[in-house]
Amino acid sequence: MSPPPAVPALALPVEQRAEETAEAEEVEADQPWRTIVWDDPVNLMSYVTYVFRTYFGYDEPRAHRLMMEVHTQGRAVVSTGHREQMEVDVQAMHSYGLWATLDQEA
Repeated sequence: MSPPPAVPALALPVEQRAEETAEAEEVEADQPWRTIVWDDPVNLMSYVTYVFRTYFGYDEPRAHRLMMEVHTQGRAVVSTGHREQMEVDVQAMHSYGLWATLDQEA
């Protein structure tokens, strides 16, 4: 006797689809988000360091290290956490004139 054919997702009861969707969202929510600042041809390195110190409260060595990472590698992860806070951080970087994006860690 052959096994029963696979049931397409849309053929599943609404409750089961909702449970699977909720489980997938929980797994996604568990993954931290990050704010990435990208290198640009406009801002001075001293200004980027200033922004990291002012906004994030990083000490001089950490702010300088992150700025050098942006400068030499083209980008740096400057903060991690919940999506909502990372959206706030990205907007703040934009308000300072820096190029920043939001990404979820894999």
